Amino acid sequence: MPKMKSKKAATKRFKVRSGGSIKRAHATKRHILTKRTTKNKRHLRGMVTISEADTKSIRRMMPYA
Repeated sequence: MPKMKSKKAATKRFKVRSGGSIKRAHATKRHILTKRTTKNKRHLRGMVTISEADTKSIRRMMPYA
């Protein structure tokens, strides 16, 4: 049986932590940030754990993660 392919878009967007939870970055942080306040941009820093509802579908996209 051949190896399963992982969805490359998912592997670029999500990282699996050592405990098994999956983290993601905040949205709306790439460009056109002049209209956003400094406080808003500061709160968009860092990574967030994905919701439990999305965990199953994201794990299916990344079979070897």
